[in-house]
Amino acid sequence: MAKTRQKKEKDVLDQLLDTIDFQGLTQDEVVGKDGLIKQLTGRILQRALEAEMTEHLGYEKNSNAGDNQAATGTAKKRCFLKTRSPSPATAPGRSS
Repeated sequence: MAKTRQKKEKDVLDQLLDTIDFQGLTQDEVVGKDGLIKQLTGRILQRALEAEMTEHLGYEKNSNAGDNQAATGTAKKRCFLKTRSPSPATAPGRSS
């Protein structure tokens, strides 16, 4: 089973590499400070972290999935000023 997965991953990587035109790229453009390798690594890690957070939270980024406890939502609150009169405000978090 592991061999099938490795072959599948290799096929995806080969397809990705086939789409990159390496002709005319300098060594610095590929492996330099802001080169292709660094950019690809950064994007792969970002996607992996986003997928991990989606799995952990149980919903996609910027989606509250109908849950009042979503960290991306807002709730109406009243805050009291020195005059003791309630003032409407919007606060992040769940509604009370």
